[in-house]
Amino acid sequence: MIPLRDVIPSRTTPVVTISLIVVNVLVFFYELSLGGGLDQFIRAWGLVPAEFSLVTLATSMFLHGGIFHAAGNMLYLWIFGDNVEDRMGHGRFLAFYVLCGVAAALGQTYIAPDSLIPMVGASGAIAGVMGAYFVLYPRSRIVTLVPIFIFIQIVEVPAIAFLGIWFLMQFLSGVGSIATTASGAGGGIAFWAHTAGFVAGLVGVFVF
Repeated sequence: MIPLRDVIPSRTTPVVTISLIVVNVLVFFYELSLGGGLDQFIRAWGLVPAEFSLVTLATSMFLHGGIFHAAGNMLYLWIFGDNVEDRMGHGRFLAFYVLCGVAAALGQTYIAPDSLIPMVGASGAIAGVMGAYFVLYPRSRIVTLVPIFIFIQIVEVPAIAFLGIWFLMQFLSGVGSIATTASGAGGGIAFWAHTAGFVAGLVGVFVF
């Protein structure tokens, strides 16, 4: 399922959401300009659990591993971020976003503390935004593109169902990844970061 938009218009201009998208896109364009130096850049500024750093805890959530990674994250941030920002206010939303990103990274680090693979992406913070949306707008609907074999359907899915299915998939995939992590293999998607970020959003929304 690919979300296209939600059905609730924002009452205010989501300046923080827009700014976060702009910053992430600019950083991604910079990554593209690095060519062969990209791997070194990712290792320097991505979060490596075995070499944990407060600096990379922050910088890692503005890096992405590819165009689909970046585009997908920005799409989700745009769909869910504006309404959450609208309810929280700009300053509180920014603090909420960053703290969800931190919680997500710490969750993944806890599961794989010895990993030497750099962790990058805004998806943990965005998962927190999705968790907040789940609480604030359970009766909203998400206009969703659903491919069915060779056909494509565009349907409105209840937000509580869309986000609930998304979270369940992340959690089950995270459980499945534990064996891979234990065997020494790794890489791919940081499912536990998504799970931790979503839970942080579910809880943190009541504070913010």
